[in-house]
This record gives sequence, structure tokens and C-alpha cells, in this order.
Amino acid sequence: MKRSRSEPRMAREGAGQLFALACLLALGGWVLAGPSGLLAWSENLRLLEQRQKEVVRLTAQRDELRNRVALLDPRHADPDLAGELLRSNLNVVHPDEMVMLLKP
Repeated sequence: MKRSRSEPRMAREGAGQLFALACLLALGGWVLAGPSGLLAWSENLRLLEQRQKEVVRLTAQRDELRNRVALLDPRHADPDLAGELLRSNLNVVHPDEMVMLLKP
């Protein structure tokens, strides 16, 4: 009779251990292949490096634009830049200038 009582208890313990093992394996898989897991770590580092390069490029572009805005400030505009922009955008020249067209 004791034997019949121990078999369901052993089966319950085995099922509990199997469930715990399945949970541990699932957590281990999540650690390896999850969105912030070990396999995604190199991808995150690559993306970080790419974004840092983009930030450097955009910072340089912003600095160039700030310099151009400062040169075009109406309070103290750079006459060379203003003349260059007038000639290129409005297609005008000074009366004493001569334009030479070159064939491409």
C-alpha cells in the first residue's frame, strides 16, 4: 500500500522538477537570444558605432551651417559671400565683369 501512495508523489515531484527545468531553459534562451541578450550585444555595439559616426557627421554639418548663417547675418554680412550668392542665385554680374562661357 505504501508503494501506491509514493508513486503519485514521485510523479508530482518529477513534474515539478520538469517544469522548473523548462523555466530555467526558457530563461537561458531569453538571456542568449532575447532583444538585449548576448547574441544581440554585437548588433547593439555596431548600431551604437554607426550612430556615433552619424552624430559626428551631423555635428560638422551643423557647424558649417552655423558659420554660413553667421556670415549672412544682416548686421555684418560678408561681402564676398553675399556677392557670390547674388551672382549664383540671381544670375547677375557687375558692370565691369566679363563672363566667359565654357563648353562642357
